[in-house]
Formats: sequence, C-alpha cells, structure tokens
Amino acid sequence: MAEFFEMLMVVSFGVSWPLNIIKSLRSKTAKGKSAAFTVLILIGYVCGIVSKLTADKGLTYVFVFYVINLVMVSVDLGLYFRNRKLDARRDQEKA
Repeated sequence: MAEFFEMLMVVSFGVSWPLNIIKSLRSKTAKGKSAAFTVLILIGYVCGIVSKLTADKGLTYVFVFYVINLVMVSVDLGLYFRNRKLDARRDQEKA
C-alpha cells in the first residue's frame, strides 16, 4: 500500500512537468524560471531512483514514474538553457 501512495505522490508531481515544458516551448523565455530550483528537483528524483535501485525489495512499478519525471525535468532544464540563449540574443538585438 505504501508504494501505491508513493506512486500517487510522484505522479502528482509529474503532472505539472508536461505543462511546464509546453509553457517553456511556447514562451521561448527563461525569465521567471530558476535553473537552481530545477536542478534541486532533478537531484531529488535521482535520489528516489537510487533509493529504488538499492532497496531490498527490488524494483517496483514506482521506479518507472521516477524515471519519467527525471526525463521530463531534464527536458525542462534543457529548455531553460535554450530559452536563456534566446533571451540573450533578443537583448543583444535590442542594444
């Protein structure tokens, strides 16, 4: 039962990432976003994955949701750096 609620927690967090990725793609700006915050979330998911890999119970279905979230957060971080370059280019064109 504990794994079920852990899965619900990870899925609940994971629902926001596709929306955030879409927003990053559409806005084409990094303004209002924090790379440090995103990296901390990535670290959290990596810790969750390591926890699942080292658990005595072996891998469970919850592991998949950690990996999916890690991928989505990584994509969002990549978009942050892309958008930061776009912001710099726009600022340079204005100057």
